[in-house]
Amino acid sequence: MARMMVDCRTMPSESNCSLTIAGEPDEVLRAAVAHAVDVHGHTDDEELRDGIRAGMTPAAEQLEVAEGGFVQVIEFEADDLGRFREIEAEWLEGIGDARTAMWSVMTVDRERPGHYVQFVGFPDYEAAMRNSKHPATQRIAEQLAGLTRGGPTFRNLDVSQVMAP
Repeated sequence: MARMMVDCRTMPSESNCSLTIAGEPDEVLRAAVAHAVDVHGHTDDEELRDGIRAGMTPAAEQLEVAEGGFVQVIEFEADDLGRFREIEAEWLEGIGDARTAMWSVMTVDRERPGHYVQFVGFPDYEAAMRNSKHPATQRIAEQLAGLTRGGPTFRNLDVSQVMAP
């Protein structure tokens, strides 16, 4: 089951509460109801529970980046990002448990329509190279080359500093 979350910052509140609760839906509901009653003075009833259920969203996994990590940047131009997403889903299925990529972020260039930059995080360079050598990764690279205008550009970056808020 997908992890869900409730973020007090998105709920109507006079207290400016910043608590976020994430977990399995039943766990989130139970904890959020207890928090709403204890901290915000709500009454535990179906109206409260329905409101919390309506405010649940899929929990975003936290991106972990650490010094010594590795980030690959893939830059490309394409007309069909939907096809890219299909190819990426095929890659995820094909690589399965051998995947060493911990996360990825796809961005769209505001000033250049059709220009995309994807950031892919790995624990280290060696893990990235294992990922790159996997047959499923070789297939997606070939498909991506055919999908893009001019082919993708890859940048291989060692993480040298991370600043957290």
